[in-house]
Amino acid sequence: MDHRQERNAGVLMHITSLPSQFGVGDLGYGAREFARFLHRSKQRYWQVLPLNPTDNSSFSPYSALSAFAGNTLLISPDCLVEDGLLEAGDLKAHALPQNRKADFKAARLIKGKLLARAYDKFIEGDFAHLKAAFEAFCKAQSYWLDDYAAFAVIQAGCKGKPWYEWPEKFKSRSEGPADEEAVRREKWAQFIFDRQWQGLKGYCHSLNVLLFGDLPFYVSHNSADVWAGRALFKLGPGGEMLAVAGVPPDYFNDKGQLWGMPIFDWKHQHETRYDWWLQRIRRNMEWFDLLRLDHFRAFAEYWEVPAGEATAEHGEWMAGPGEDLFHLLQKEMKELPFVAEDLGEIDDKVYALRDRFRLPGMKVLQFAFGEDMPVSPHIPHQHAPHFFVYTGTHDNNTTRGWFFQDADRNDRRRLTIYAGRKPSDKDVHQVLNRMAYASVANTAILPMQDILGLDGDARMNKPAGDGPNWRWRMLTEQLTETVAHSLKELTAVYDRDPFDRAQ
Repeated sequence: MDHRQERNAGVLMHITSLPSQFGVGDLGYGAREFARFLHRSKQRYWQVLPLNPTDNSSFSPYSALSAFAGNTLLISPDCLVEDGLLEAGDLKAHALPQNRKADFKAARLIKGKLLARAYDKFIEGDFAHLKAAFEAFCKAQSYWLDDYAAFAVIQAGCKGKPWYEWPEKFKSRSEGPADEEAVRREKWAQFIFDRQWQGLKGYCHSLNVLLFGDLPFYVSHNSADVWAGRALFKLGPGGEMLAVAGVPPDYFNDKGQLWGMPIFDWKHQHETRYDWWLQRIRRNMEWFDLLRLDHFRAFAEYWEVPAGEATAEHGEWMAGPGEDLFHLLQKEMKELPFVAEDLGEIDDKVYALRDRFRLPGMKVLQFAFGEDMPVSPHIPHQHAPHFFVYTGTHDNNTTRGWFFQDADRNDRRRLTIYAGRKPSDKDVHQVLNRMAYASVANTAILPMQDILGLDGDARMNKPAGDGPNWRWRMLTEQLTETVAHSLKELTAVYDRDPFDRAQ
């Protein structure tokens, strides 16, 4: 059944934002408790950000070291105890006080030590079932796992330098890492991530909660994908980028956004029948029930900026893969389990591609109250059922933050006229939350920050802005029964409880 065709609701909450004792949220107890919260509040979808491993500076899930690997910072030490790979006492010495901000660096140190201890026990102990599962995982995922593990080990040996600054023997892949045991450790960590994620996925399904993932369009220049597959990208002979991805000036930045990521060589991708893209989609669908295609417009046209430009202003629109890629995907799947992130500067070519394959698009209420409010595609009376409506996304301010910091006097006046009452910075999130639920759009997704009514300090990301981004975390005591009951009530009032209709 295509759940996108029924009225339902969900919550946007990334894994790193969950409560935990180890610096960042993980796939353990906090994730299970959140899944139970979603079940109690009658939510169909749990939407998360990309799960791939991030670099050690920005920790952005949209600038990953691999398009296929999982982020081992999300591994739960508690689940390692459940598997017998750690003792409960191992965890006590590494536990951190809960904090409203993720501490990625501390988490990396803690998880590194605990994973090393767990791996040693795995090797030395009698874990026949786990060892058989590990070998099966290595075989099934070898198409990306071998390259990623080698990449990670070489990078660690080169003191974290990006691959294009490695010694030529590694850079050109004429020689691989000498430490085979270190490579095996990297593969094992990926196995553990996958095992824990699949465990969480199964638990969510037992509660009738579906997992909604996010696929970034581009990959980082410093990634295993670019290192191992240079022909897939527009690179020079030394691995340097010939062109850089980004977007032109827009709502978020008047100089555009320069992302520092390489452009795909779509001619080569076409000649290989988009094999890398097909593998990437398959891998993500092992994790998720539904997938948001971030920066969807690039499938139709993408903004290409010559390498060396200081801003994204002087680029040009280039043709993307378009229908060619989606026809291949359609041959593989009975239905395309995608949502198109069709925000920003969008033209008819993008809408035509989205609609040709019947992909739901997105509506964001924070974009609805400008001068074009009566005809804005984001205002509720212009919505249609085949869409997903949000108060804001991970790139937006929280709704309270938007109202107080970003919306001008005229925006607030238009919101007052539309809502029929004057919101305050204390309750504006409730106004937009109800507006999203009342929409005819089949699916309403609320960021957890807006459910909790948090201000701009809880913002997840500011595109093209200075950090720190991606740090917000929820505290255990914020996930109350009162919050669950209020969300459940909204779900019932606006007929977004698919389970009630099924009874």
